[in-house]
Amino acid sequence: MTAPLSFSVNARDGRARTGTLSMRRGDIRTPAFMPVGTAATVKAMKPETVRETGADIILGNTYHLMLRPGAERIARLGGLHKFMNWSRPILTDSGGFQVMSLAKLRKITEDGVTFQSHIDGSRHLLSPERSMEIQRLLGADIVMAFDECTPYPATPEQARHSMELSMRWAKRSRQGFDRLEGAAAGSALFGIVQGSTFENLRRESAAALLDIGFEGYAVGGLAVGEGAEVMFDVLDYTVPLLPEDRPRYLMGVGKPSDIVGAVRRGIDMFDCVLPTRSGRNAQAFTRRGTVNLKNARHQDDPRPLDEACRCSACRSYSRAYLSHLVRAGEILGAMLLTEHNLTYYQDLMQGLRDAIAEQRLDAFIAAFEAAQAEGNIAPMGAD
Repeated sequence: MTAPLSFSVNARDGRARTGTLSMRRGDIRTPAFMPVGTAATVKAMKPETVRETGADIILGNTYHLMLRPGAERIARLGGLHKFMNWSRPILTDSGGFQVMSLAKLRKITEDGVTFQSHIDGSRHLLSPERSMEIQRLLGADIVMAFDECTPYPATPEQARHSMELSMRWAKRSRQGFDRLEGAAAGSALFGIVQGSTFENLRRESAAALLDIGFEGYAVGGLAVGEGAEVMFDVLDYTVPLLPEDRPRYLMGVGKPSDIVGAVRRGIDMFDCVLPTRSGRNAQAFTRRGTVNLKNARHQDDPRPLDEACRCSACRSYSRAYLSHLVRAGEILGAMLLTEHNLTYYQDLMQGLRDAIAEQRLDAFIAAFEAAQAEGNIAPMGAD
């Protein structure tokens, strides 16, 4: 039987690494950033434009697709890839984040989580087994184990209860995934390390997941309000617990500086709504920091957003025009700024990959931090 996933590390620089995650629908260059396509679409983007930014893989959302249009309907229509016209790999989250984010609309038991739909108030049980079934109906290439994303802050007792529940659900996710016909032939299952900000709980969680066995491992329960310094502390002791020969995914991260810091600590995969959400809200990420197109000073500025950027927004339009689109509420503004932000993120990932391969990551990060702080544009690959 063909393995659903193979992962090779091509180069290292300190704890950082660059490699290739190979799947049946294509290779994923790591470190990788996955644009978020919550409802079978990366908002304000066509799939082919997402690919042109450099994305090798995107993310879909189990909870939202379960409610609308429904996993069974998507399966009848040929699966999520065909449904949304994206032929490359897709990772689907398990619905576990909604256990936290929709706290007022759910009830947690040992069996799973009963949700009240935010759309029509209908009630649904999402269990580890049902999450696996939905993700297989969608046709995901990377399936995430069902877990509870522990809120922050949490007491040690709350964090332990949440982590241990997630580990029991992880075992049921593995069993449910393996029972599904043909599961091992086409998709991979990732486990999720939980434990909040407590090192002993993170160690216990990682050990439990390794005992179960997964094709990849994610670090969950971060980027939920703890701050970058705390997040990096957790990564410092959690990442070394994970297998060297499996991909490592930091869920829900994040800001460019957070990604750079996590890559330095050995993380391979990221996802976040920040570049797309910011694009729809007039915020642009550039090599010299964040630009708010709502600010009046951009109304008469003939320059591009970022002179070093290859996206169509920077090649063809001025800040003044983008500012006009934002102020006029024109859809094109959201489209162009989203394309720009996703291009910026993918160029950042390529810059990190090149720097690791060439053993100059420290110099790359120093240049990145200086440009962000001082407003000096430099090519992504500059030392």
